[in-house]
Amino acid sequence: MEFRTERDTLGEVNVPADAYYGAQTVRAVENFPISGLRTPADLVTATILVKKAAAEANRAIGRLDAVVARAIVSAADEILAGRLRDQFVVDVYQAGAGTSHNMNANEVLANRAGEILGDPRGTYARVHPNDHVNMGQSTNDVFPTATRLALLTTAGALVKAAQDLVEGLARKSDAFTDILKTGRTHLQDAVPITLGQEFGGYAECIRRGADDVAEASEQLRELNIGATAVGTGLNAGEDYRRLVVENLSRYTGLSLTPALNLFRVTQSMGDVLAYSSAMRRLAVEVGKVASDLRLLSMGPRAGLSEITLPAVQPGSSIMPGKVNPSVPEMVNQVCFQVIGCDVTITMACEAGQLELNVMMPVIAWNALHASTILRESMKVLRTRCVDGITANEDRARELLDRSTAMATALSPYIGYAATADLAKESIETGRSIRELVLARGLLDKDRLDRILSLDAMTRGGIVGDKE
Repeated sequence: MEFRTERDTLGEVNVPADAYYGAQTVRAVENFPISGLRTPADLVTATILVKKAAAEANRAIGRLDAVVARAIVSAADEILAGRLRDQFVVDVYQAGAGTSHNMNANEVLANRAGEILGDPRGTYARVHPNDHVNMGQSTNDVFPTATRLALLTTAGALVKAAQDLVEGLARKSDAFTDILKTGRTHLQDAVPITLGQEFGGYAECIRRGADDVAEASEQLRELNIGATAVGTGLNAGEDYRRLVVENLSRYTGLSLTPALNLFRVTQSMGDVLAYSSAMRRLAVEVGKVASDLRLLSMGPRAGLSEITLPAVQPGSSIMPGKVNPSVPEMVNQVCFQVIGCDVTITMACEAGQLELNVMMPVIAWNALHASTILRESMKVLRTRCVDGITANEDRARELLDRSTAMATALSPYIGYAATADLAKESIETGRSIRELVLARGLLDKDRLDRILSLDAMTRGGIVGDKE
């Protein structure tokens, strides 16, 4: 490999000759060979958008030469179109605040913009990473702004995936509306419910989770770009700040606003924490549904088997014909990971000190990772599982007919204690509740039929006629 020599404030650095990044990026690569994980593509995009918006703002207020500004914008547009993505090489686990990531972006843009103007890479004669690309900026306002932008630009797809899953579950709720089954609490038999009611509950749980994510994302629209190092706006200014936010709004189609208090948004990553917490809630709701689908489909002979999940792959390397709930199992694992990401974000947000939270790189990576895997897992859950679920109506009715929980409807008529005694005798003798009531002469047959109407039990209220 051939190298060029660059200098930074610590001295000389050998940089690969064909690299668009420079000395500070090389130092970061050498210092942090930690995970092999690189900056998420959405965060790269958001950072480049910030740099483009800043260049245009600085040109508009006369601080940045128009030719240099156009070159930076052209370089940014190339990266936004997909070029030079392999030049973002800093590990996720890096020095605090994301300075290495910011400088990686500054160097790539400076070298490509300089190249556009005819300068060799690494010279920085016409376009300098700090003086021009980073003009009016600090990592301390670039990185949180880029984090917020990256999450905002992906939030819509996350919410849409959740809403699509809601619709898939709601369709099953409609399809299963007349299928009676045993409800269960504490994993024990409970009063009757319809399979449609059960799936309708699932749909609403996830709908609420999706609503939380959408609501929490609104907090991310406040940007602290222009706050520079500590929130005072040194080397930036009101006109610059306003123009950068306007430019970012225009690029993204998002309604963005300058932070009402620059110090708050520079000190705290609480808004990102709120968004992560909403994703955690959604993950908990989705994970619970996935677990229930596994329970309801367990069998097919020795379990509940009230529903059948679509077979997506052979389930065992040793047992021929076995089919596992593979998709819900994957979803559960994703949801565990999303919750783990939120724990990391929580601890990192709490670790902010004085005028800055330096743990932003790990916050950004975990939030974007959680968003991505939760979104994609919900898509797969809907298309490769929920949409193909079928109900085993006869099996559901068989288990319901064997349950003693229907006796609950008798309590308003014969009292709790007598009802409990009937249920106990039914379990011990195998005789049905209906048979025992008639044998004891507690109610006449017609009235008992009205009271033990399974369908009526699913509609609430006092079942049967007391007259």
